[in-house]
Amino acid sequence: MKSILLSTLLLILFMNTRAQDKPVDEQLVDYYQTQRYADALELLKSTYHEPVTDQKVLSSMAYASQMAGLLADAETYYQRVYDLDSANYRVLFSLGNLNLRKGNNQKAKGYFLRLLQKDSSNFILYKDLAQISIDESDSVKIMTCLEKANQLQPKDADVAGQLSGFYIGAKKYPAAEKVLDTAINADPQNIFLLQSLVKLEYAQRKWKDVIATGESLFQAGDNSPYVQNKVGEAYYFNKQYVCGIETLSAIQGIYKTEGTFYFIASCYKGLKDQAKAIEFFNRAIEAGLSPNISSYYDEIADSYTTLKKNRSALQAYQKSLQFEESPLTYYLIAGLYDTGLKNKKSALRYYRKYIASKPPEKQKKYVDYSKSRIEALSH
Repeated sequence: MKSILLSTLLLILFMNTRAQDKPVDEQLVDYYQTQRYADALELLKSTYHEPVTDQKVLSSMAYASQMAGLLADAETYYQRVYDLDSANYRVLFSLGNLNLRKGNNQKAKGYFLRLLQKDSSNFILYKDLAQISIDESDSVKIMTCLEKANQLQPKDADVAGQLSGFYIGAKKYPAAEKVLDTAINADPQNIFLLQSLVKLEYAQRKWKDVIATGESLFQAGDNSPYVQNKVGEAYYFNKQYVCGIETLSAIQGIYKTEGTFYFIASCYKGLKDQAKAIEFFNRAIEAGLSPNISSYYDEIADSYTTLKKNRSALQAYQKSLQFEESPLTYYLIAGLYDTGLKNKKSALRYYRKYIASKPPEKQKKYVDYSKSRIEALSH
C-alpha cells in the first residue's frame, strides 16, 4: 500500500510537469496502481527517447526500474539525475538504499554519510548506518548510530530492540531498561519489544519478571522457542519445577536444544525424580554432540595413519566407534591391524566384524577384499 501511495505521489509530481502527455500519464497511473512497474518503465522509454535530460522523466524511470527489481538500471537512472543536480537530496537517498539492497554496503555508506552532512538529524540515515555497521561487526559505530537514532525517535521499536540488545550484551542493564521502558510505554503490545524485555529480565536474573512477561507473550500468541526456553528456565530458577517441565516440554521437537533437555532434567532432579532426571541428562548429552563426531575421529585416524602413527590412529578409530558403529570404521581398523600393526589375530576379528555389520552395496569391493583376507588369515 505504501509503495502504491508513493507511486501515485511521484506520478502527480511528474504529471504536473508533463501536462501535454495526458494519455501517457493516464496509462502510467494504471500501471502504478496495479504495480506493473516493468510496463511503466517500457512506456516511459518508448515515450521519451534517449538522450533523456529531463530530471523528472529520469526520476520516474529510476523509480519504475527500482520497483520492478531492475536495480542496476535504477542506479544508472538515479546517477544520471545526480549528475544533473548534485544537490538533489532524494536521489542521494535512493542511491544509498539501492546499494544497500544490492549488498554494496561501502557505496551505500558513502551516500548516507554525504547525506548526513546535509541533514544530521535524519533518523532513517542513522538506522541504515547502524545496519551497515552490524554487517561489518563494528561495535563502536553500531552503538553510536543506534544511540543517535534512538535519541531522534525513542519510540521506534526496531531501534529500541536492537539498542537494548547491545546494552544487554555490554551488561549496561539500566540503559537497556530505560530504552525499553520508553518504547514499550508507547507500544505495550509490541511482541518484538516484549521479547527484548524477556532477554533483559533474564540477564538481570529477575525470574518472576521473566515469567510474567513470558506468560503475557504466550497469551498474545507468541510461542517462539526462545521465549519458551527462557520462561521454562526461569520457572526452574524460581523452583517451580512442574511449570518448568510443562513449558519446556511444550517446545516442538526440532527446536529442543541441549539446554532445553538440561533444564527439563534439572527440574526433574528438583522434584527428586532421579530416573527422569537421568533420562533427560542423557538426552542433553546426545543433543550436545555433533552427529558428525564419528566421522571427525575417522579423519583424525586417517591423518595419523598417513604420519605412520598407527597406535594413535587406532585410538582415534576406537573413539569413533564410541559415537557410531560404522561398518567402514571396522574395515579401516581391520586394515590398520593387518598392514600397519601386523596383528593378524585382531585384523581377522575386525574383518569379521565388518562383514557381520552388513555393509551397504556400494562397499562391495571392501566386502570382497575382507572375505579374501579372512580366508588368508584363517590359515
